[in-house]
Amino acid sequence: MPIKISHQFDAGAIEVVRADHSGAIDLNIRKDSHADITQWFYFRVQGALGTPLKMRFLNAGSSAYPAGWEDYQAVASYDRETWFRVPTSFDGQVMTINHAPEYDSVYYAYFEPYSWERHLALLDSAQMSPLVRQVDLGSTIDGHDMNMLVIGDPEAEKKVWVIARQHPGETMAEWFVEGMVEALLDPANPFGRQCLNEAVFYVVPNMNPDGSVRGNLRTNATGANLNREWLNPTMARSPEVFLVKQKMLEIGCDLFLDVHGDEGLPYVFVAGSESLPTFTKEQAAQQQRFIEDFKIASPDFQDEHGYGESPYTEETLTMGSPHITHAFGCLSLTLELPFKDNANDPDPEAGWSGARSAELGKAVLQPVLQALRAD
Repeated sequence: MPIKISHQFDAGAIEVVRADHSGAIDLNIRKDSHADITQWFYFRVQGALGTPLKMRFLNAGSSAYPAGWEDYQAVASYDRETWFRVPTSFDGQVMTINHAPEYDSVYYAYFEPYSWERHLALLDSAQMSPLVRQVDLGSTIDGHDMNMLVIGDPEAEKKVWVIARQHPGETMAEWFVEGMVEALLDPANPFGRQCLNEAVFYVVPNMNPDGSVRGNLRTNATGANLNREWLNPTMARSPEVFLVKQKMLEIGCDLFLDVHGDEGLPYVFVAGSESLPTFTKEQAAQQQRFIEDFKIASPDFQDEHGYGESPYTEETLTMGSPHITHAFGCLSLTLELPFKDNANDPDPEAGWSGARSAELGKAVLQPVLQALRAD
């Protein structure tokens, strides 16, 4: 039986150069559909039961974030439910996965995918709660629905916004949101209950549906990086940001979290808005208090490793988190989760995973509650 490689499914992306029946496979990581961004991969291999596969990604060294392959292990699954890490190496140019499948069909991916079907299931299951309304904000270029969950009393004084997957390949962000929503709606979770006593949550689990389904890492159907569209979004280029920002201006915002994944750093951390010329001592104290509370809430979160200070440039206000601080004067943070593993507490089997991202989403309610009460 010949080895077959396919990617024609939700978020699938790869280019096959050669697939030998002996298990020697040469691949190229496919670019985003309308941008020169090369990083995300997700494909299926059939007919390789027990065959020691040597899969070489020939263009890994020229990808968008080549440092992301250092100390990186790809993920694999036989059922698309349980994902595990497989031996992966990088010589500076070529990345190689060595793995002998135990079944006839196996999937490999950059990180544990979060499917469009699961996204819809998250929305639909949440709306069954009397605490939730599902709101349609509009449509994307490809015609996908831009949906938002309103969790809690819309008349509440304080408004918390959480968005995820501006960069669609950063699937850990939607896993995070799934855990957070579960905790908010769990009547036995005291932080969820108290958060909803203090505020209403506006949650956009997937900011980039088109890029997610197309198998892009960073861009939407027009090739736009949504996290550089916040200053002047348009319906023609970045309807996702345009629609969400329009609703935020209508409703208001008192706390904003933008959830992402980082290709290179094996840590969980936040990036703030301290580069803004208008950033005050009070805002700095509020931001630091959130960080300290998050470290207590979850040992997975830390503040020793991160992006460090960056100067204010013309690009700063095009990014979601600093733009929201500037527009609303509120606590606004970009939360980064790793593609690799958490170096402070590694998991050799799964690495950083969807399940661990979801647990972090539950834990974030503690610092959110503290921030709401401090205000």
